[in-house]
Amino acid sequence: MFGFVMLSGLMFSSCGNNSSKEKQTTTKEVAKVQYTCPMHPEVVSDKPGDCPKCGMALVEKK
Repeated sequence: MFGFVMLSGLMFSSCGNNSSKEKQTTTKEVAKVQYTCPMHPEVVSDKPGDCPKCGMALVEKK
């Protein structure tokens, strides 16, 4: 009976760790995209839009 309880506990504890591994891989896959003005490289944004200095469209920073 003691062996059965120990074996059951081992099975449940080893099966519960799958979700944390999935979260780690999806977090690494997300790339942060930044946008910048072609004429003013100091202007950086995390979303597309227009440069506040000259009005040009921001382009993806590589």
